[in-house]
Amino acid sequence: MRRIKKPVFFIVVALIAVFAYLTFFGVSTYYGDIKTSHIKGVDEIRWGIDISGGVDVTFAPPEGIEATEEQMDAAKAAIEVRLVNLGITDYELYVDYSNYDIIVRFPWQAGEEDFDPEAAVRELGETAELTFREGYEVDENGLPTGVTAENVILSGKNVVSAIPFWREDEGEVIYAVSLELDDEGSEAFYEATSRLASSNGRISIWMDDTLISAPVVNEAISGGSAEISGNFTYETAKDLADKISAGALPYKMVTSNFSTISPTLGAGARNAMLIAGVIAFAIICVYMICVYRLPGVVASIALFGQVVGTIACITGFFGNIPSFTLTLPGIAGIILAVGMGVDANVVTFERVKEELNRGKGLTSALEQGYSRAWAAIFDGNITIVFVAIILMGAFGPPDSMFAWLMKWLYFVFPTTIEGTIYSFGYTLLVGVILNFIFGVGATRLMLASLSKFKALRNPKLYGGVSNAEE
Repeated sequence: MRRIKKPVFFIVVALIAVFAYLTFFGVSTYYGDIKTSHIKGVDEIRWGIDISGGVDVTFAPPEGIEATEEQMDAAKAAIEVRLVNLGITDYELYVDYSNYDIIVRFPWQAGEEDFDPEAAVRELGETAELTFREGYEVDENGLPTGVTAENVILSGKNVVSAIPFWREDEGEVIYAVSLELDDEGSEAFYEATSRLASSNGRISIWMDDTLISAPVVNEAISGGSAEISGNFTYETAKDLADKISAGALPYKMVTSNFSTISPTLGAGARNAMLIAGVIAFAIICVYMICVYRLPGVVASIALFGQVVGTIACITGFFGNIPSFTLTLPGIAGIILAVGMGVDANVVTFERVKEELNRGKGLTSALEQGYSRAWAAIFDGNITIVFVAIILMGAFGPPDSMFAWLMKWLYFVFPTTIEGTIYSFGYTLLVGVILNFIFGVGATRLMLASLSKFKALRNPKLYGGVSNAEE
C-alpha cells in the first residue's frame, strides 16, 4: 500500500465510470435499419419468463415407459422442429436423462394477442410424423406438392434405427447417418431407389411437413440398410439421426408439468424489485458514509462497480461469457451479493478503526486492517461460492459444467431444472467473485491512494479518534 500513488484513486474511478457507461448503454453501429451490437447494453438483457411472461412445460414419456437416451434425444429433436414451426425461436430446451424429462421454456410471442399456449404445448408433445417422399417439390410455403406430396415411400413406423457414424476415406473423416428399416420399409425403399438411381433423383425426408433432408439416390438400396451422406459434421449427422428417430418413437410425450405467467404480472414484479434494490442501495451508501466517512464513500463506489460488473456478466459484455437470462430470483441474487460486499467492507473498516484507536498511524492501520480482515472475508464469501455452485448444479441444465461438478451428489437428491433458481445461483456467484475484485481490491487501492493526500490523512476521516499520523 505504501507504493500506491495519488492518481490511482482517480484512475480506478474513471475505469469504473467508463465500464458503467459501456455496460448500461453498450456500443452499436447501424447500417440502414440494421443494428449491430458490439457491446450489449442493459436494453438487451434477456429476461426470464417469470418477468417477460411465457410458458414453462415439462414433458415425459407415458407412465411405465423408461425411455432410452437415444429416444429422449429424438423426442427433443421433434420438439425443436415444432418450436420453430410455431415461430418460437427464443426458447430454452433441456433433457434430464435421469428423470426422463424434457423441459421447455419459451416467452410470449411479441405482439401476439391470440397465442394459445395450451394448444402449442399439445402440439409439441404429439408423436412426430416422419415420411420419406419421392423428390422434393415444394410450394411457396415450403410444403410438399406435386409428386412429393402424392408419393410417400415409407413412414416413421418403418424405421428401426437411425444412427450417426463416421468412416475414413483417403485420410478424410466422413460423417453420415446409418438407417435400418423393417421388412416392409426395406421393400418399399428398394423399389423407390431402383427407380430413382438412374436419374440421380432425390428422396426427401419430412417431419410434420417440414423438410429436414433431401439426399440424392446414387444406387439401388436393398437389405434394409441405407446410408445418408453429405457435408455432415458429427453434430449435424446426429441432429438428422435424432430427427429421423423422433418419427419412429412409439409414443407421444406427456405433459407432466405446465405453468404460464402473464407479461404484465412479470414486468410489475421486476419493476418493484428493481425499485426496491435501488432504494436499498442508496440507503446502504448513506449508512456507510455516515458511519465510516471516507471509507464509506470509497465502499459505495466499489459497490457500484460490483453491480455494474454483475450486469455486464448478464448482458454478455465479455466475449467469453455469453449473455444470461435474468429472472426475479436472479435480481435477488444481485442484491444479496451487494449485501456480502457491504459485509466485507464493514469487517475491513472496523479492523482499520481498531488499529487507529490503538494509536497506529494511518498507513499502518490500513495495511493491518486489510490484512486481518482478509481471512474473515474469504471464509464468509467462499461458503457462498459453494452454495451458488450447488444451486447451479442442481437447478441448471444437466449438461452444464456445474451439473457435472455436482454429479457425485445426485444419488442423494435428483436433479431438477428450474431456471429461476439457476439464475439466482449465477448472479450470486458472479457477485461474490466481483466482491473480491471491487469490495477488497478496488477499495484497498482507492483508500491507499487517498491516504497519500495530506488533507485526507486525519484519522477521524477513517472512523478513528486518534490524531496519530506516520
